Amino acid sequence: MIIDRLYSEVEDKGNVCVGLDTHLSYVPNGMKEQYGDIDEILFQFNRRIIDNVHDIVPIFKLQIAFYEAYGLKGLNAYSRTLEYIKAKDCLSIGDIKRGDISSTAEMYAKAHFDGEFEADFITLNPYMGFDSITPYLSYIESGEKGIFVLLRTSNMGAKDIQYLDIEGEKLYYHIGDRLNEMGAQYLGDCGYSPIGAVVGGTHIDEAEEIRNRYKDMFFLIPGYGHQGGKGEDVAMYLNDGNGGIVNSSRGIITAYKRYEDGIENFDKYTREAVLNMKEDIESETGL
Repeated sequence: MIIDRLYSEVEDKGNVCVGLDTHLSYVPNGMKEQYGDIDEILFQFNRRIIDNVHDIVPIFKLQIAFYEAYGLKGLNAYSRTLEYIKAKDCLSIGDIKRGDISSTAEMYAKAHFDGEFEADFITLNPYMGFDSITPYLSYIESGEKGIFVLLRTSNMGAKDIQYLDIEGEKLYYHIGDRLNEMGAQYLGDCGYSPIGAVVGGTHIDEAEEIRNRYKDMFFLIPGYGHQGGKGEDVAMYLNDGNGGIVNSSRGIITAYKRYEDGIENFDKYTREAVLNMKEDIESETGL
């Protein structure tokens, strides 16, 4: 199953998920001049990062909005990057956060699990109802695909809806309980389900309860770095160093900008950013 592969990759390479949320302003000017077209610029920038860190990260995440913003050429770069990640024998997440009625969800599933935008995992928004998730389950049943469903996110506005009190408990717990029930049918050999959850690493007050309540749920943990999350925060959402991947985007792909010689040593600083993040997390897990 895909979740067993992810678990194994985390065991071997650690928890760092590199977010390829690539904006043109992140790309060195020389690379822009060299490649010219937007699709080639975005893809070559991504390729260079992937080549430098694929041996020390278990998975890459692409936020599709950063590619949609550049139109068809941007989406071409998105598709090519996913293909390249697969060619490097790495795992990918299409961060698409879809959530729509079942007939529409069927087409989203086809696009992002079968088509030119195919990824190993995708992100989904459950707040339109659970019938917006069921069309993806046939792909889950195949063992070849997985999903990360928004549970309790890292943005400030999460409290507007996710924290609403419903029958004495926060709404996100009602979401999590339903996801836990769904996921129990698809447990892998590693003990986790390919129906995972997005849990923001910047909110630590509920971390222990969330991790204990959803022992079989694999977490995608955003919020590290630029959003304020630290190794000690995100480690609270892990189980013995596994059971979750921690995403960082700008902190890694723009790491070179923090140094005067950053452009000349782009590869070095990109890799160092991953290794430093990995060490920060592992130092808190005691592994």
